[in-house]
Amino acid sequence: MSQQVWAAQALESFDAVVSATEGFRSRAGQRLMAEQVARTFSSATLGKVDEESGEDAPTRSIAVIQAGTGVGKSLAYCAPAIALALSRGTRVLISTATVALQEQLVNKDLPALAALLPQPFKFALAKGRGRYVCKLKLDRLAGTGEAEEEGEDDLFAEEEAAARAKRPRHETEARMQFYSSMAQTLSKGAWDGDRDSLDTPPEPEVWSPVAAEGASCTGKHCPAFSQCTYYDKRKELVGAQVIVANHDLLLSSLGARVLPELDNCLLVLDEAHHLPATALDQFACSMDLSRITWIERLASRGLRIGALLEVEEIADIPKHSAQLRQTLQDLARIVMDVYGAQLKSQPSAWGPARVRVPRGELPEQLIAPLGLLAASAEGFLDALRAISKALRAEMRDKPDEAKHLSTLYAQIGMLAPRLEELHATAQLLLQDAPEGAVPAAKWFTLEVDGDFIVVKAHASPILPGTTLRNHLWSAVRGAVLTSATLTSCGHFDFFLREAGLHGDEAATTLEVPSPFNYAAQGTLIAAETRADPKNAAQFTTEMVDALLHDIARVEYGALVLFTSREQMRQAVDALPTAMRSVVLVQNALPRTQLLRRHRERVENGEPSVIFGMQSFGEGLDLPGRLCESVFITKLPFAPPDDPVGEARAEWLRAVGRDPFSELVVPATAIRLAQWVGRAIRTEEDMAHVYCYDKRLTRTSYGQRLLKGLPPFALEQRAPL
Repeated sequence: MSQQVWAAQALESFDAVVSATEGFRSRAGQRLMAEQVARTFSSATLGKVDEESGEDAPTRSIAVIQAGTGVGKSLAYCAPAIALALSRGTRVLISTATVALQEQLVNKDLPALAALLPQPFKFALAKGRGRYVCKLKLDRLAGTGEAEEEGEDDLFAEEEAAARAKRPRHETEARMQFYSSMAQTLSKGAWDGDRDSLDTPPEPEVWSPVAAEGASCTGKHCPAFSQCTYYDKRKELVGAQVIVANHDLLLSSLGARVLPELDNCLLVLDEAHHLPATALDQFACSMDLSRITWIERLASRGLRIGALLEVEEIADIPKHSAQLRQTLQDLARIVMDVYGAQLKSQPSAWGPARVRVPRGELPEQLIAPLGLLAASAEGFLDALRAISKALRAEMRDKPDEAKHLSTLYAQIGMLAPRLEELHATAQLLLQDAPEGAVPAAKWFTLEVDGDFIVVKAHASPILPGTTLRNHLWSAVRGAVLTSATLTSCGHFDFFLREAGLHGDEAATTLEVPSPFNYAAQGTLIAAETRADPKNAAQFTTEMVDALLHDIARVEYGALVLFTSREQMRQAVDALPTAMRSVVLVQNALPRTQLLRRHRERVENGEPSVIFGMQSFGEGLDLPGRLCESVFITKLPFAPPDDPVGEARAEWLRAVGRDPFSELVVPATAIRLAQWVGRAIRTEEDMAHVYCYDKRLTRTSYGQRLLKGLPPFALEQRAPL
């Protein structure tokens, strides 16, 4: 079948769904987006291509689509993409940045689409392994497992053991009771083993000891394999034509065959403006130079298990282990010699003290120890790989000993990722950028844990685009990237650079405007202060006075967005008694409870104002009276002390470029557009957006920011 026929049929499917949806409005912008999706996915070459035998090189096709609020982008990409996938005998992989959108797709959009498309399809949600419980771990902690074998109580990191020792007895007993309750609920089939489906998902420190982990999992050799939630969910993925994942899982599983192969599926990246930041997080690494007793434990386990299996490669483990411990101690000492004064002079109230290495050029005295560390870690890892290989062979040959062998595998697997992280961090720290090339960001941190000083080393790439180009786009054939905020200050250039698609001939862009009449539906009030926003103390005092004056007039729902916790704290402290019952503060309640209470108040005709920060500035859908006003306390510039951002700005300046204009302003423009986007969610909404930062209208870069915002009616207000 030709590309044109595929595209035409996909668009017919979209049109049929729209016409069959009761009360659905036909939107020109939505159909325009669907056309682009159909063209993009029909022209991509999928599957293996043997260029040596004379076959043409595969055609890559990537569309970057900004679809304004109200366009209905999930239907615009789902309907044509799924129809095309069914015609071409392939699958659709949808990746999002937030759980909220994943749930919307899986629980609402895809079921509705499945009921309307003539050809049936299955869909499934893909989550990382760590979202699911490990039954073996849970049974052990709940005391419901078989008698523990020697060493089984040594499965957890020393930090967890230390934390358990410090915990009050009643808290430990409550936690054990919680694990026991989880185990019983799981065994009765009343819980599916997914952390997110618990009535109250546990805190990370409670969940971590029972979470499934790739490094300690023996897969089909595990005695609990037949009851494993994670592998049950994996089976669902095999039979699904549509898989919904997230950007973290997509990037962390590249090459791991957890998700469909990217050269043989149709990839949709929704909330794509998050992709660059996710890429930097995924490829950054760090290592603890102070807490190192785990190395001795890992060596002991490796020697014991390796000897049991007669693995020859274990002979050098003692040497590697001793070298690693000594080298880490040397590195910690050298870091404190070189940077200790800077680290100790920083206030501890704001998290770990931090010092960045200028230009990524490490002091000479750190180079040799890091090289030794990388070599020792590599030798140790080789020995562990040989042991793991022998263990898997033993499991295959002796299924009756699966439980015992799985325990041995887990004892190594629980600690091996730390060794891998040591190796990766040392390598990235040692990476020298040739003249003119882009250096990695490198920094050290110091924090106090009780009486213990913890020194850590960190490294990260600074250009997400390069990372994505090398690791993601080199494998992708057909992709659609979409979001309401992909342009910055009116242009796609910034996002294309950040996402690694700038200059890529396979990439095309399309801007689909929102169907809303912003000029009639909303007003942007530039409420100035006398104080300069750069004078934080004076500005915050004046801004809080203006904010309290304005929110006192809120009749229904409103959202106030802050740029720092300190700023929000000052506003909360300044609230008059009468207003305190009206305000809901982020983190005072779990997010779902806070939003439920907000809705209940507004539905009862009462005013309700949410105080929140960045995470409330996007992905929050509060239509109609739920959000009639959005208050932006200050322009949302990124924190100035981010080491990756600092390193990138330093590099840009070194090559004669302006980081503020090229990096800071465009990134702020996208963030501000997201924040402003909370105001108008439907064609019927009427809303006001207040911004108390006079730089929005008084500076040249503020004018650039305004160009990236919806065309609200602009009203300027002098200081009160």
